[in-house]
Amino acid sequence: MTSAPTGARVLVVDDEPAVANMLARVIAKNGYEVEIAEDGPRALVSIANRPPDVILLDVMLPGLTGFDVCLRLKRELRTRLIPIVLITGASDRENRIRGLECGADDFLAKPVDQQELLVRLRSLVRVKRYTDDLDSAASILMSLAVLIERRDGCTEGHCYRMANYATALGRRMGLSEEDVQALHRGGFLHDIGMLAVPDAVLNKTEALEPEEFETIKAHTTIGESLCAPLRSLRAVRPIIRSHHERLDGSGYPDGLSGDEIPLLAQIISVVDVFDAITSRRPYQRAQSMEQAIDILRRQAIQGWRHPDLVEALAAIVESGGFETFRRQEGAIE
Repeated sequence: MTSAPTGARVLVVDDEPAVANMLARVIAKNGYEVEIAEDGPRALVSIANRPPDVILLDVMLPGLTGFDVCLRLKRELRTRLIPIVLITGASDRENRIRGLECGADDFLAKPVDQQELLVRLRSLVRVKRYTDDLDSAASILMSLAVLIERRDGCTEGHCYRMANYATALGRRMGLSEEDVQALHRGGFLHDIGMLAVPDAVLNKTEALEPEEFETIKAHTTIGESLCAPLRSLRAVRPIIRSHHERLDGSGYPDGLSGDEIPLLAQIISVVDVFDAITSRRPYQRAQSMEQAIDILRRQAIQGWRHPDLVEALAAIVESGGFETFRRQEGAIE
């Protein structure tokens, strides 16, 4: 009735061998792959080497406690979505509250009821697999975005450069790792809505007709709608929608101005202009990074870009932060 989902892995972390072995036997008997770690440091090594689907974590570990391990895992992007079940005393209200503060997903009381354990494991693995599927869908979209950039034959490498530039600028601005991850994905996905733009419009060399320009502009809202079903891309959607907005309100699609424009979208906008100026195109030679910064500074004076973002980007350029990467990509001559 409670057999394990295919290939599900559980890590049991307990310093009492009798307890750990009992839990492992019950779990393995029901089809799960099980590993045991005797303490917090060993658990962290095991998780780094091969992340499990669920972690059963005793609170009262020596040295590095279960709370410490839980807090570390929930702070790391790679491991924060792994469900953690803390094993506590039956009436240990204080430890349960502390566990919630550390990000625990569920609790089991000692002595552990075997049927309750198996039901909860199956439920948590199901949630974990659903989350993994969402991340896989996001990865597919990111791969698709790389293929899209090749449609016009002149922007290959743009997505990778955008992701690298944006994350570098985000870190320069002191943003959180969550925001940096959103910038990385946004670098790939900012133009995903170009899927809906016909080749005849995308590859047109002469001036666009007004209705054709409206078609181009629609890639922002179309791209956002493509990513809307994926919870894992929630932080990326404002980037996709708003990366063509300008601080003075003259951008699109919503005519946002000032602080109405999400900061991450502003970062993508700045690095998008930077990459366009410094890349070879059929209609232009690549300009130097210094020339790109000069143009961005003029745009900041015009009221299009935030001067703090432009100067942070300039500091990265002056330190040589992008030079090696761009030469490897073949974007500069």
